[in-house]
Amino acid sequence: MKSFAIQNLAVRAACLAAPAFFAATAVAVASAGTGTAGAMDAAGAGAANTVGTAYPARPITIIVTFPPGGGTDLLARRVGAELSSAVGQPVLIENRAGASGNIGARMVAESAPDGYTLLMVNSSFAINPGVFSHLGFDPKADFAPVINMAFAPSVLAVRADSPYRNLPEFLAASRTGAALTYASCGNGTPQHLAGEMLNQATSSKVQHIPYKGCGPALNDVLGGQVASAIVTASSASQFLQSGKLRALAITSKTRSPLLPDVPTVAEQGVPGYELDQWHGFLAPARTPEAVVAKLNRDVRRIIERPAFREQLLQAGFNPAASTPAEFKGMVEGDIDRFGALTRRIGLRAD
Repeated sequence: MKSFAIQNLAVRAACLAAPAFFAATAVAVASAGTGTAGAMDAAGAGAANTVGTAYPARPITIIVTFPPGGGTDLLARRVGAELSSAVGQPVLIENRAGASGNIGARMVAESAPDGYTLLMVNSSFAINPGVFSHLGFDPKADFAPVINMAFAPSVLAVRADSPYRNLPEFLAASRTGAALTYASCGNGTPQHLAGEMLNQATSSKVQHIPYKGCGPALNDVLGGQVASAIVTASSASQFLQSGKLRALAITSKTRSPLLPDVPTVAEQGVPGYELDQWHGFLAPARTPEAVVAKLNRDVRRIIERPAFREQLLQAGFNPAASTPAEFKGMVEGDIDRFGALTRRIGLRAD
């Protein structure tokens, strides 16, 4: 079974574009170690105080497992700014990148379950259990899902002068001897798995070429070094709109409002295919249900504002506002789905 080197998964998974929508934000950036709750031995007291008083009564800290500037980080900041206004308390952003996001996740798993420390995640959270033997936490048992806020689909794109006009032509060529490749935003990213899922579902043989981010992958497609790329739709949109690239398929279940003329993979003969990168908040396990419900309700109201939804759409996100139960099913389902896939392709980080 082929093994793959994993390098900086978290950085590569945060490769969404950062348009002007995110440029101005009132959210403060907390220094390392600031704003997080106490250790688990104080969890009971913290939770009791939360229930017994108006929540929130002090600042909320959102731990982001990616460096500043990526799409997931910027989405957390924009939602955090709106949440601060809604609840009347500061919402602090603390970046805890490293170990593909596992350092920040472990920190939140060990925090008091009182609603004052949240984890901002995307689909990479569900990939990590399949590639790391020792996470230091249980991704299903140690967290209480709060809300999925947005999806970010990926797109399979080729250069404008490529002979392939649609997905069936591209895949048929790979099965009849053409040495086709696809660039991704990095090993172990959702874009990497999107390509492997496509190979598995269609018995195709498109070779994966990992890059250190979506930008470098796009550059080499434009330069003709690789035949295609699977990258976030937001990062590819400017090249698609300018006519430099041609989109063959979108990986989401339904077409993207950002690229409404691009058909889905499922529409083109691969029924059931879907990979849509989600972005949401998790709280520590045992956070009171009333606190989770309030957070869900407050964030849902933000996401459902027409102006805010339009801004998300223009930034390349498909707005979502799930219930905690829906997000729990989404996260746990993807942990199982991605785990099975990483075992099949031999993707390991340790």
